Parts: sequence; structure tokens; C-alpha cells
Amino acid sequence: MKMLKTFLPFLRWFPMTRDTLRADLIAGITIALILVPQSMAYAQLAGLPVVYGLYASFVPVIVASLWGSSNQLHTGPVAMLSLMSAAAVISYATPGTADFIEISLMLAMLVGILRLALGIFRMGAIINLLSSPVIIGFTNAASIIIGFSQLSKIICVPFPRSSSYISDLWNVVLQVPELHLLTLLFAIGSWVLIAGLRKISPAVPGILVAVVISTFIAATTGYEDKMVFEKHQIKDEHIKQAIADYTESQTKIKELTTSISNNLQKVEILEASDDIKDIEDAETLRAHANVEKYLVDKLKYTNNRRQIELHHLHQQMIEQDGTIFLVSKEGSQAESHDGKTWRFHHAEDGQIIFSAGGAVIGNIPRGLPSFEVPNIRWDLLFALLPSAIVMALIGFMEATSISKAIATVTGEKVNTSKELIGQGLANIAGSFFGSYTVSGSFSRSAVAARTGAKTGFFAIISALSVVLVLLFFTEYLYHLPQAVLAVIVMMAVLSLIRFKPLLHWWQIDRIGSIIGIITFVATLMMAPAIANGILLGIGLTILAFLIRTMKPRVEIISRKKDGTFGGIDSNKLAPLSEMFVPVRFDGALTFINVAYFEDMVLNAHAKFPKAKTILIIGSGINSLDASGEEKIREVAERLNKVGVKLAFSSLKYQVVRVMIQAGLIDIIGKENFFSSKEVALEALCKQAQVDSGKSEEECAALRAKPA
Repeated sequence: MKMLKTFLPFLRWFPMTRDTLRADLIAGITIALILVPQSMAYAQLAGLPVVYGLYASFVPVIVASLWGSSNQLHTGPVAMLSLMSAAAVISYATPGTADFIEISLMLAMLVGILRLALGIFRMGAIINLLSSPVIIGFTNAASIIIGFSQLSKIICVPFPRSSSYISDLWNVVLQVPELHLLTLLFAIGSWVLIAGLRKISPAVPGILVAVVISTFIAATTGYEDKMVFEKHQIKDEHIKQAIADYTESQTKIKELTTSISNNLQKVEILEASDDIKDIEDAETLRAHANVEKYLVDKLKYTNNRRQIELHHLHQQMIEQDGTIFLVSKEGSQAESHDGKTWRFHHAEDGQIIFSAGGAVIGNIPRGLPSFEVPNIRWDLLFALLPSAIVMALIGFMEATSISKAIATVTGEKVNTSKELIGQGLANIAGSFFGSYTVSGSFSRSAVAARTGAKTGFFAIISALSVVLVLLFFTEYLYHLPQAVLAVIVMMAVLSLIRFKPLLHWWQIDRIGSIIGIITFVATLMMAPAIANGILLGIGLTILAFLIRTMKPRVEIISRKKDGTFGGIDSNKLAPLSEMFVPVRFDGALTFINVAYFEDMVLNAHAKFPKAKTILIIGSGINSLDASGEEKIREVAERLNKVGVKLAFSSLKYQVVRVMIQAGLIDIIGKENFFSSKEVALEALCKQAQVDSGKSEEECAALRAKPA
């Protein structure tokens, strides 16, 4: 039975009592009320149609609950990974397109495979590469990026994406004078309603209330107010030409993106060949793809500016001979047909759409996602791998930290390897059913724990609730304002911003704090490629660790006035004796710092040339490898040639064992090994008296005990 539970961990839920079922049912329905609007908001953040958020709230939720280790962890779309997914894919496809969706699903599978591998091989400890300052710096930057990325939806202006998030955001800020007042009111009203209910009555699902009320108001007031126009209905030739150029550029971007993908796939095949001609053709195709990438970036930049300019041009509707036309509002003498201001929205399939209202979710396909094997784009596999690795680590960090936080209350034991397996399987299975990358949600898991969820069955109930929405209720979500979803995202992520820890760490670990600040700034500057920011932070953390390991703390010690020992340089103390030098070495003695050990010993001898013994106080040496053993042997022999002994005190058992096996004890001499620094200093003091012929008082300071 124990073996069966290892492979089918959900068996631990059984047998279920009536109270357990009731608790899970209540928790599952409560979570579903939050999950539906959240998942749609996060899908948009990932650059996908909102229905893919619902898809990601179905199969992955069930699989993660069945094979995870935490009974209260709720898996599904989360803000951080949604943004990272969009950032990873946006360089290879336009958000919302079929290519973008295809690559997003492939990325989910890749992240799932990585997490599953980490879980199977019990490599959860790899998360230690993410130090606390790096996590805080990255989370703060990502939260700011996610939060402000929703600004365009709150004021209803274009937010064209490019390779520079800062530049894109600045373009949104410049459009503030063009904001749509009713959209802003929807956003403010939703924020006040959600925050108010959270404070006054936490049991009431404020997000759902805001969604229902705003959707009803938008539907009954004609908030969207869009209309399709033909080219001949647009009087202004400048606008007509700008729209034509915009549409042509969009088509060209799609064609070039497809061409780049096809060329890179051919490059992969040709480079595997041994034929010189094939390799030359591969280089030619790669160069051609790079030129196409440059053209795509240039077209995107031009079209972004064109879209903003078109939105800025206000139109009014007039009627002539029974036909509706649009004319420029500025300088027009004609009387408006409806008194509204119309702005360019988008163009597709030869139709030009203008809007006088705000943006809504629109049509959501009804029905469940179909089973379909994700298309593996081999040309993008290695390009997406760095982002996939970071997403796997970030998602794992989120899931385990949430599980452990809840476990402190419930007393539940969390198995990180099993959690990795559950999260990996959830992403892999989800990618076959239209799901992008998912992970554990802190907000939904906290609600599950608060509402009394007993087993992972509550998550299955929430997923089945999403199924009901997909089957029967998608049409009722058409009029949901996008500004409301933007508010849901902003409220979720802005609460994650914490600067106090970085200020606190500045006092205790300045290097770590600096790395956290660098990670924060780099993530902001590198956005939307935010994975590069945390990779930089990880790299700096490893570098700092290596430097600290290469140069551990080393001090020549002496007795302080209070009787304790301290470094002679850091505490400005007089040396204990000219005849021997006690040196404290705090670090493992391995290949990475043996050269530093040698320099330290030789420098101590150079500083005290009369010394007959160099004493290494080794209480901080916790390991010794082959390089360390060899270096000790070399240093001891080198000192012995000039009449100086190398001695050790306070060594740990595992270090002494290596020295015995290597024969170092016999080479250095058993008499030069001491159990503690006090014993060593007493013996060296007596020897110094003999060598120098001085009195007993010379060593009185050594025997002083702490006050």
C-alpha cells in the first residue's frame, strides 16, 4: 500500500468523511469564484486569448492536485510565470497569433519536463542557487513590470510591445491625455470594490462581485461601442493611408516571422550534415534569418508609432445621403451624427474597426480544449531553454514556499521532490490540452487553507467549475471590461513588492544586498526579457560565493582586554609573541582556496620572521580535499627547510581523518597537533620561553580568562 501511495499519492485522501467532502466542496467553489476571472486576466498577461487562461485552469489543476504533496496548494495560471511566458515568446511571434499560442504551449511542455526531471532525480536543492536578495530583487522588478503593463488597459490606450519595456511604458505614459474616462472609472470602481470587500467582509469574493457588476453595467450601457467601416467610409486620406500601411506592415511582420522560423528549421537540418555545401547553405540561411529579424524589429517599431498616432486622431461620424462616414473631428464643419469621438481600434480581414467606447473581453470560444500534441519547434528549443530553466526554478520556488508556509499552520509534511513531480506532470499534461505554463498560486492556496480545504480534492472541484464555465457561461463574459481584469492583476502583484528586506540586508550582508539591487535594476532594464535579470543575479551570487570561498576570513589573533581572542589588525592588538604566530583560518581547505592558504601562511612568516611556529587554528576548516592535503604538505616542507614548524589546533574529525589517511600527521609531527587553541598556545608559549630564555611573565597574557 505504501508503494502504491508513492506512485498514486492522491490515495492518501481516502477514506473521506462527510465533513471532509463538505469542507473541500466549499473551498473548491470559493476558489473557482476567484480562479475564473484571475485566469482570464493572467492569460492576457501571457499574450494569449483569455480562453487559454480557462484551459490552464482545467487539466493542470487536476493533475497537480493528484500527484502533488500539498493538500492545500492550488495550481494554475499565476502572474509571474504569465509575464515570463509572454517575454520568452514575444521575440518569435506576435501576441495572440496562432504561432504565439503554439510556442507558448511548447514552452509549457519544456518547463514541465525540466520540473519533472528535477523531481525524479531529487534535485530540489538546486533552488538554493536563488538567494533571498536575488529573489526579492527579481520579484520586486517583475511585480512593477506586471503592474504597470496593465496601465494601458486602465486608461484604454494602445500598448504596442517591442524589445524595450521601459520605452513601451513611456509611450503609454505619453498617451495619458488620451485616456478613456469611462474605462478609468471602471478600473477605479473595481479597485475600490475589491479592496473594500476584502477589508469589510473577507468572506465575500470581491473579485467575482466586481466582475459581475462591471460586466452587467458594461452590457447594459453599450460600453464597448465598436463599429466596422469600409475604406470608402473614411474621408481622411491621411488616416486611410496610415491604416493601409499599418495593415500591410502587420502582414509583412507575420510573413517574415514565419520565414525566420522556416529558415531556422532548415538550418538545424543542414548543420547536422557532414557535407560542406550543406554547412555553407546553413550559414547563408542563418545570415538571412538575422536580416529578417532586423527587418521585423524595424517594422514593429514603425508600426507601434503608427498605431499610437492613429489612436490619437479623433474621428466623428457623419451621415451623407444615407451613408455613414468618418471625418476628422479637428477642423470639421460637419455636424456629428451621434456626438461621439471615434478612434482606430484595429484592422483585420479587410475590415477596419473603430471604437467610441472601452475594451471588453469579447468572444470566448465555448467548449472544452481538445487533445492535441504540442508542436515542437526544434529551431526555438535552445533559444527558449534559458527562459524555461528560470521559469522552472521560479515556479518551483513559488510552489514550495507556498506549501511550506501553509504547512506551518496545518502541520502537513511537504515533500519538495513530489511537488516538483506534480508540477512537472501538470505542465506536461496541460500542454496537450491548450494550457500555457502554470504553477502554485499563493493567493488561491491561502484562500483554500483559510476556507478549510482538507484534501487536494478541493482543487478538482474548482477545475470542474471551470469546465461548467467553458460549457455554459462563456457568452455571459463577453462584456467584461478589460480594465477590470487589469485591476485584478495589479492588485495581485503590487502586494508582492517589498523593499524593506533589501534595506535590512544592507546592514548585515552588503554584498548580497547589492546583488539584489543589481538584479532589480537589471530585470527592469532588460524587460520584457526578465529571465535575463534573474540569470544575472544567479551569476553574481555564484561569483560572490566563489570569491568568498577563494578568500575565506583569515586573521592573526591575539588576546583582547576582555580576555577573548580577536584579529590583531581588525582590533589593533599587540601580537602574542614574536616566536609563534597563531592564525585563524575560517573556510574549507579545498582546491579553490589552497593558493590563498599558502599565501596566508607565507605572509604570516614574512611578517614575523623570528617565529619558529605557524599555528593554524582550524576550527573553521570543515573539509579537506586532495588539493588541500597536497598544499599543506608543500607548505610544511617549505617552512621546515627554514626551521619553521607548521602546527594545527581545533581540527574537526573529518579533517583529521583525511590527514591520517594521507600520512600528514606523521610528516608534520604528532606533537604539532593540538586539541584546542588554548592548549596549543600554552604549549607554544612554554616552548618560546625555552627558546628565548625569557621569564614566565611573558606568557601571562595568554592565560587571561574572559571577564
